[in-house]
Amino acid sequence: MTVQPQLPHLQSEISVPSSRRRRVVSQSAIPNPQSAISTIILALASLLGLVAFLSPFFGDPEQRANMGMAHGADALLMLSLLSILALASVVASIQSGQMSSKTLAVLGALAAVGAVLRFLPGPAGFSAIFFLPILAGYAFGAQFGFLSGLTTLLASAFLTGGIGPWLPYQMFAAGWIGAAAGMLPHPGTNSRRELILLAAAGLILGLLYGVVMNLWFWPFVFQPAQAEMYWQPGAGVVEGVKRYALFYLTTSFVWDLWRGIGNAALILLFGAPVLRLLRRYERRFRFVRG
Repeated sequence: MTVQPQLPHLQSEISVPSSRRRRVVSQSAIPNPQSAISTIILALASLLGLVAFLSPFFGDPEQRANMGMAHGADALLMLSLLSILALASVVASIQSGQMSSKTLAVLGALAAVGAVLRFLPGPAGFSAIFFLPILAGYAFGAQFGFLSGLTTLLASAFLTGGIGPWLPYQMFAAGWIGAAAGMLPHPGTNSRRELILLAAAGLILGLLYGVVMNLWFWPFVFQPAQAEMYWQPGAGVVEGVKRYALFYLTTSFVWDLWRGIGNAALILLFGAPVLRLLRRYERRFRFVRG
């Protein structure tokens, strides 16, 4: 007795997945100019942040003000430019299909929840505000992480009334934290190694946030009794780094260490379920990592 193969049935099962595969391959094989534009826009935003932090070191020494007036003249301009670039990146991502209205809603929800987490009490420099940008960057990629970091700090500033010349610099630094998390390797989905990697990154990024943020005011302050800790025009790069390292270790390291420890602790305690939730959104909304 011979068995007749049910070719139509097999073909109906095979044809649909293969057609889907062809569509996926064809879409991914064709470079999307809008996606590249979004990446370029965020790269320009990061370059703007780098210029904003470093420009005081190349300005007129006679124009240095006290800490209370640091960046009083250019902070609004930086905030406006950063907001415009972030909005342009979101528009380009939506037009390219890299983001949708649903992923944009996720970005807004993460920013709102992250802003509320700022009220979570803790010792010294502890802050839970970086917990979600780190996980969002890791789950969705560097571009989303950058946007998540800066929007979270912006929402937090409006919620707490912490609006001042420091705000755009906080947004730059938080955006870089989210982007850095998006560049981490992925040792395995929902694995213990993944959680340990993220906790270690949270510790380091908590310290680096403080290292970067001190630069927004450090060139504007000086105390003759501790002159070796402060920047002096003409001191040179090496000497400037030595002075800043001494300043940071003396004034900020312990404070920032608590922030890093808080990041690591929150990730170890709550990172696994939050990551699963974010990945569920990623699969459901077909978010394209970038």
